[in-house]
Amino acid sequence: MTDSSAEKAVVVRDLEKRFGGFVAVNRVSFSVNRGEIYGFLGPNGAGKSTTIRMLCGILAPTSGTGTVGGFDIRTQSEAIKATIGYMSQKFSLYQDLTVEENIDFYSGIYGIPPGQRAERKQWVIDMAGLAEHRRRPTAILSGGWKQRLALGCAIVHQPPIVFLDEPTSGVDPISRRQFWDLIYEMAGRGVTVFVTTHYMDEAEYCDRLALIYRGELIATGTPESLKTALMKEHIVEVLCDHAEVAMAGIEKLDGVKEAALFGRGLHVVADDAGQATTAIRDLLAAQGYRVERIERIVPSLEDVFVSLIEARDRAEHPQAEVLR
Repeated sequence: MTDSSAEKAVVVRDLEKRFGGFVAVNRVSFSVNRGEIYGFLGPNGAGKSTTIRMLCGILAPTSGTGTVGGFDIRTQSEAIKATIGYMSQKFSLYQDLTVEENIDFYSGIYGIPPGQRAERKQWVIDMAGLAEHRRRPTAILSGGWKQRLALGCAIVHQPPIVFLDEPTSGVDPISRRQFWDLIYEMAGRGVTVFVTTHYMDEAEYCDRLALIYRGELIATGTPESLKTALMKEHIVEVLCDHAEVAMAGIEKLDGVKEAALFGRGLHVVADDAGQATTAIRDLLAAQGYRVERIERIVPSLEDVFVSLIEARDRAEHPQAEVLR
């Protein structure tokens, strides 16, 4: 192993997974540095969970290579499973067991020596803030507390690499924010965190991102670099009365690629922000809309992702662009 590869927690080259004629993951390549939070961002069905299951030694790849913690994903899956923590989006908890009993169960699964289990259990309870719930049946916990418990069970053996598959799906926004605080704490201790999500706001919390769509990686980089370097078009924010009605007219203007509702206004994708701003202002004034603000803004990750997806779709189906 070279010095540079020693700094990588995960290395993947041309990884592919086929289910019959369906290509779920199409020759993806990326690497994850030790101690970073790496986000795998994409819509449902994009191939995120399939990729993470291959990396965790749960699913054999069809082709390609990869290592996790220095272990080969094809030939050393059992070593990988002993080295990592894995939290699935289903939380994988036993509902009829108490909080403590779930932790005890996973302590046994991960082979923690009996003499260390009490200490590790207390660490999980303290880390996840579960002291008041420790003797309660898991079934009666809220989604946020189940989420914390599932994370604790996944890292009770203190793995150096943790895989989190859609960990905040189905929980409230406050629980999501608190959960990310726990992720930051892990990363601060040097743990590598690989997390899949379809929440664009969560992607901002990651050190680096990979955007996946229809099984293919379409971009990688830091959140800031993705927003500033990859977006060829300009984004104009429009705040006006009845934005959902005004959107139809704005989309017909020359130089405007698309317009979409964003919060209480619109994000307009245009070739040139200056020309678009003038055209939009004239249109809204002529139609009697009250305008609060029209200005160019830094694109959000959602803007970038949508733009990249649409560019990919246009490249694959150019005839559809002609018909529009």
